[in-house]
Amino acid sequence: MDGAKRPGFLTVPFLVVCSFYFLVFAAGYQLFPVVPLRLRELGASLAESGRFQTAFMLGSGFGALFTGPLGDRLGPRRVLRVASLAVVGILLVYAVLKVRWVFYLLAPVHGLLWSALRTASIAKVGGILPLEHRAQGLSLFGLTGPGGVAVGPLVGLWLMPHLGFAWMLVLLAGVFAVLHTLIGVLPREETKAVDGAVFQWPDRAIWGPVVVMGLVGLSFGPMPPYSAQEAKALGLAWPSAFLTCFALGMMAMRGLLALTGMGRRPTALMPGMAALTALGYGLLAFLPGGLARHVAAGLVYGAGYGMVHTLMLTHLLETTPPHRRGAAAGAFFFAFDAATALGSLGLGWVMEHGGFRRGWSIGAGLMVLAIPVARRVVRKRPPMTPMADPSAILEA
Repeated sequence: MDGAKRPGFLTVPFLVVCSFYFLVFAAGYQLFPVVPLRLRELGASLAESGRFQTAFMLGSGFGALFTGPLGDRLGPRRVLRVASLAVVGILLVYAVLKVRWVFYLLAPVHGLLWSALRTASIAKVGGILPLEHRAQGLSLFGLTGPGGVAVGPLVGLWLMPHLGFAWMLVLLAGVFAVLHTLIGVLPREETKAVDGAVFQWPDRAIWGPVVVMGLVGLSFGPMPPYSAQEAKALGLAWPSAFLTCFALGMMAMRGLLALTGMGRRPTALMPGMAALTALGYGLLAFLPGGLARHVAAGLVYGAGYGMVHTLMLTHLLETTPPHRRGAAAGAFFFAFDAATALGSLGLGWVMEHGGFRRGWSIGAGLMVLAIPVARRVVRKRPPMTPMADPSAILEA
């Protein structure tokens, strides 16, 4: 047995799920800066143009409360196939729309499907990876989401003036149609009965992380729809600079901590990472200039933001009983997505009436408020349970 060759993890099903997860984030973050520009072409004001992301993230947030448990019942492969085909249809409808209100009507449905694709991809990759290669595989898989965030805005803002909005969406729909077909190579899951209701209230222990992620979401809300609009208003040659550097900062910090280690209790890093996130936001709000400000703020903000998200979810896994983790994760993602929607709406209104800088400064203040809450969360030591591997926390 010792000489037997252990199975690797770079299998076709694993690579299919990695490609799929990358494109889920690339597609989402391609649309977040591009659809507001299309809405402006159709007559929307600056504040109104952010409502697409508001509606999208509300659908994603409420969907997170149900799509995880639903995937347990139907199987993640089936969820991926059905949701990806539905996304193809929605993208084609976006391509031909000439009226703004239909965008806002479809966005919550699209957000719910996006939530289903995220949760089912994570569940599926966990079942594909062999136990002895799980840490390696999850570390690689964990880079696909930030990679999509880095590429999506860059590609979307380049394609829109070259292809036009309609053909860009047709191309994106074609990509998802191919992925829908490729999902067929994934192994089928055994059907199993799952006890309990689809929706369950989470335990009180996770309300601290929920408050932190609510504040992070409120401050993050205007980033995707308005950072590129500010860049265009300033005439910057690289309108996706902030979002691309944001993703690069996430990947750089994860790589650095993977090499140097996080100590015996990684969650103790949360207050420091929240402070780093606030610092990056402050650079965007208060530094002079344009492109250099977006690049520096994106790198610093992304480095802190990615680890706050990761470490808060690690804390959740450490402190929540296994049979309650589905409800806890649902509340966690609901708090972030719903708060992101409200942040896009509220801070977008501020930017409409007081300028981009005023909106960024309020967002920076919200991140400062998250620091003492994060400190309070980590003071409550978790029970003696096996340490969750932060590399396994796969959300971007």
